[in-house]
Amino acid sequence: MLHLHCTKKLLDRIKPEIAEPRQSDTALGNWYATVLFWKPQVALLVSERTLLPVLMPLAPAATLARRFPAQLALVLKEHRAPSEFIAQEVWRMDKVQYAKTANRSVLGILNEFVKQAEFWLAAYAYEKGDDDDLLAISAKLAETPCSPLYKGPVSPDKALHEIVKARAQT
Repeated sequence: MLHLHCTKKLLDRIKPEIAEPRQSDTALGNWYATVLFWKPQVALLVSERTLLPVLMPLAPAATLARRFPAQLALVLKEHRAPSEFIAQEVWRMDKVQYAKTANRSVLGILNEFVKQAEFWLAAYAYEKGDDDDLLAISAKLAETPCSPLYKGPVSPDKALHEIVKARAQT
């Protein structure tokens, strides 16, 4: 099950039923999400466990959770995650529960990624609405050193590879 912790501005757009926060059974854990008011608008989702960022078109906002697993699969493929790992993550996201944000550290990373994404937006010229640019920006953000990861893999892309490697060994 996908547990999606959304910022207030995203919850106001989606207007979902809010559940009590629980731990996800996916390898990448719960996800945090916000909206970026670009043209067209974009959603930024971040894994609580690895801080892996995923950018995707927001519209239609009501179907964000249904469309997210497919976008996550593209990002995982971009990071060369094994197809078995990708399939397992996507399969476990068959249902979604929305919750309010609960982890201030992840929320801080989410806000920092929003600022960095603005920089990469200019570099990739997303105004054309090219989803490949969102994939490229997601990959660039994943290389960012993040303080919650300093005792371990340091950046989300490395944290992802550690989880993939650990899963392959079990």
